[in-house]
Amino acid sequence: MNAILTPVLLVVVMGFVFAVILTIASKVFYVPVDETVTNLAAVLPGANCGGCGFAGCSDYANALAADPEGVGPNKCPVGGADVAAKLAEILGIEAGSSEPQVAVVMCNGNSANAKSFAEYQGPLTCSAAATLFGGNNACKYGCLGLGDCTRACNFGAIKVCDGVAVVARELCTGCGACASTCPKHIIRIAPARNKVVVQCSNTDKGAQTRKACAVGCIGCGKCQKVCKFEAITIENNLAHIDPDKCKNCGLCSKECPTHAINNMRAKRQTAKKEAPKKVEAAPVVPPTQGESPRVNA
Repeated sequence: MNAILTPVLLVVVMGFVFAVILTIASKVFYVPVDETVTNLAAVLPGANCGGCGFAGCSDYANALAADPEGVGPNKCPVGGADVAAKLAEILGIEAGSSEPQVAVVMCNGNSANAKSFAEYQGPLTCSAAATLFGGNNACKYGCLGLGDCTRACNFGAIKVCDGVAVVARELCTGCGACASTCPKHIIRIAPARNKVVVQCSNTDKGAQTRKACAVGCIGCGKCQKVCKFEAITIENNLAHIDPDKCKNCGLCSKECPTHAINNMRAKRQTAKKEAPKKVEAAPVVPPTQGESPRVNA
């Protein structure tokens, strides 16, 4: 009988001792949880995209709780103004402005416009292709089109179409994940209100640019001359649009001889006009006596 009871009692005593030790340890090593951080983290979307400038939502919540005014509640591009308002309410401060941002691909060189000097055979990633002479494009500044940005995007807002990355602006949150992963650094985050963009990153002289891509900026300055708001400057053979001065009039886009400047608003309106019309059913003519129903063509 003792041979059975002794092990049982030993296990019970050991369990009690370990329970006491764990209880004491939990008291000694207890780390107080900041309720403010918990509340802030609960409001954040949990995308962990890094668009706020921090490692993730939890890191942003900790930094925001430690220095609300310095960090600011309007850094989350995914949550936007709604999340900023909730964070500000928890902290008891003003939300401030939270302007929507969107990714812009500074390249429009698809397979029909851009030339290549070799056939790439290797890992199908932009980062791998960029290590081999900068990629196989004749334009060393252009999109490699192997989709590193699409894999980085958590919102399905960027796709590779005909060899070049294209952003669906209505889905983009401006988190910057695509821009961070692009080895060519041709994706920038800009205010969503700016619809007229220079989709080129080539700083070579015009003649050299035209040899590599049919839609590259040649730095001719026509866009700068036609702009009534002094929003365009030419630097290093490349046009730059100041988002604070641009009024989205689209005159520069119409004047550009290579179509390196694109008006996103005009493209959207054109797409709406070209949408297929709903086909109405042909009217049915009621039959006369002795005839079958017929449809007018």
